[in-house]
Amino acid sequence: MDAQSRGRADEIDPADQWVLNPRTGHYELRSGDSAAQQRPRVAAPRRSRSAPSRPEPATSPSVPQPRRGDAPPGGRRGGRSRRGGGGGGGGRRKKALLITSATLALLLVGGATAGYLYYDHLNGNLNVTTIVGGTGGFKKDQAINILVIGTDKRSGAGNEGYGDKDSVGHADTTILFHIAKDRSNATALSIPRDLITDIPNCPTKQPDGTTKEIRGTKGTRFNTSLGQEGRDAGCTMRTVTELTGIEVDNFMMVDFNAVKTLSTAVGGVPVCLDKAVDDKDSKLKLDKGEHRLQGEDALAFVRTRHAFGNESDLDRIKTQQQFLGSMMREMKSKETLTSPKKFFSLAEAATKSLTVDQGLGSIKKLTDLAGELKDIDLKNITFTTLPVLDNPAEKVKATVVVNRALADPLLQMIRGDVSLTEVEKQEKASKQAADAQAKAKQDALLQGNRSPAGDIRVVVYNGSGTKGAASTTLTWLQNTKGVLKTSSGGNAPAKVGATQLEYAPNQADQARALADMMGLPATAMKMGTTDAAARTPMKLTLGSDFQQPGAPLAPAAPQQLPEDVQQAQADKAVCAK
Repeated sequence: MDAQSRGRADEIDPADQWVLNPRTGHYELRSGDSAAQQRPRVAAPRRSRSAPSRPEPATSPSVPQPRRGDAPPGGRRGGRSRRGGGGGGGGRRKKALLITSATLALLLVGGATAGYLYYDHLNGNLNVTTIVGGTGGFKKDQAINILVIGTDKRSGAGNEGYGDKDSVGHADTTILFHIAKDRSNATALSIPRDLITDIPNCPTKQPDGTTKEIRGTKGTRFNTSLGQEGRDAGCTMRTVTELTGIEVDNFMMVDFNAVKTLSTAVGGVPVCLDKAVDDKDSKLKLDKGEHRLQGEDALAFVRTRHAFGNESDLDRIKTQQQFLGSMMREMKSKETLTSPKKFFSLAEAATKSLTVDQGLGSIKKLTDLAGELKDIDLKNITFTTLPVLDNPAEKVKATVVVNRALADPLLQMIRGDVSLTEVEKQEKASKQAADAQAKAKQDALLQGNRSPAGDIRVVVYNGSGTKGAASTTLTWLQNTKGVLKTSSGGNAPAKVGATQLEYAPNQADQARALADMMGLPATAMKMGTTDAAARTPMKLTLGSDFQQPGAPLAPAAPQQLPEDVQQAQADKAVCAK
């Protein structure tokens, strides 16, 4: 029990009465705790209206009362395990959700969630924002891209005292978290808030249910993609896609208070300093050496810009990455795994801190995501930062611009689903076998009959970022190849990295013929599962790899990063300098 719980002999913390049975993987009450079971019953936390109705168990104010042998509340007794939010055996399910906690510890600074997401009543803690557009959410058989946003919004409980109390906030910390298709590795790409970029037009859902399009801005700070002029997180997602060519599936967002509550819930986050620090702005004051930070100290550590490096936002990003790596290791530790008190505190603190889009708007959906992340080893999670240069247009350097020489190969690797870490030999062999199988399946899409040019129907969309690419392709197809049943769809909803031809099974002959004309590889072919109606066109979306009609697409992603690209692995402890 904690210090606040000590006192009278009968003041027993309910969480301290739960222990993990290593043989069964279940939480059980300590023997001899019958007195605790006889205490007056208190109503359970209020459930979300959307949660299924069922009798509430007896509980203490913060901890639902279990029966001996039960999994933690919201779980299911028994030995069978399954992915997702429906329950499962204690050991495997808890392991999966714990690893998810560690992986998504990214969200402590740039958004937040935690494991143990199977508690039904936690649905009521989530804040959900309806965004317009997007991919429709992550998919189990595809790579996943989650945008993690930390806002510097000053309003709301726990956020007071950090500057302008009326600020609507900005995208203060932004991390694009890419999970590989084979789930063997992940990349966390930090995007500097002071990066000069273009913010696209953003359709934004209004409180009355209508949609308002907020005009884009050229050559402005990236952090204004959120909050300013009424922009929501969907606008930050669009901005990231335009900037990187990577389609974002979902977003998660938190504010200042999340860092305080989550670092406290886990019992503090270990950090190491190469020097003593006394930063008046962030109020961070620490001696040289090792510390365990929580609450205000943890927030000061991730906010400081003047304590480390050359006192820039880029060095602040490195400090945050060190903190997040440590948080991941802490959440995966045995001390967190076997502590019911931390178990419950994390679940409550995380969900109360979290704002998500409608695609992740329930504990069930978040648990589905947990199932996709459970097998990623920390050594295969890489932190990196979008490479930038000082803005050459400024005499007094305050902003940065993309360093294309370094950023382009990095983004190509992420778009190409290439790991930034060298996975273990066994994992690598398994991945190579899976890749070979997938390639053979994809190559088979180009085997078969070809339709005559006059029978091909296609709509061409421009997602390449090159002005006029769709109209140029349309003209070329009609005048050079005789594909007259062609139309232009204009600009795609967002910039995309890879050119893609989408078609139905009964359009396969048309697709193969068009692929021959356009020089499309098998990887650009995406066949649906149901036949299309007569006269339905295929959909060709030109990506940033498109060069010109009939020419091969840009080379495949490089397999190794340039030496000058900053990176760090989540399993390695690094001292802040």
